[in-house]
Amino acid sequence: MTAFTNVESNALREACPSLAAAAGEYLSFRLGAEEYGIDILRVQEIRSFEEPTRIAGAPGSVCGVVNLRGTIVPIVDLRTCFGIDAKNDAATVTVVVNTQRRTVGVVVDSVSDVVALGHDQIRPVPAFNSTLGTAHLSGIGTVRQGEQERTLILMNIEQLLLQADVGLSD
Repeated sequence: MTAFTNVESNALREACPSLAAAAGEYLSFRLGAEEYGIDILRVQEIRSFEEPTRIAGAPGSVCGVVNLRGTIVPIVDLRTCFGIDAKNDAATVTVVVNTQRRTVGVVVDSVSDVVALGHDQIRPVPAFNSTLGTAHLSGIGTVRQGEQERTLILMNIEQLLLQADVGLSD
């Protein structure tokens, strides 16, 4: 068995996006009834939700922008991206992520915890027909908590934000 460094794992994932996500730590969060995870190395901070300033003509998933310590950051509601009703409550948060191209805030229903996943806990995303876009999914993780098992849908947040219908593509 060969162990990869984080740099090698990231290079391998970028070269072959169909491979399962790399082992490591993931921030888990909820969108509706499902639990997702993004690479913790992409997370800059977690903030309580504040209503962003709306931008006229922005796509539906872009809520607007916020001023984050002098930097104007676009805010994308992931619930809207996935067709989930966006209902804000006390648990709603904005996760500020850094991609290679920009800093973006993503709104989620709630943040659960940071989960460490090994290679044996991550499986590739199953193949679907071409009408179901899965390029933004990097794997399916399984987390054991005592006798219970949780499924975590691992998301490539950068790939998701580059999709044309999100409105942040270059």
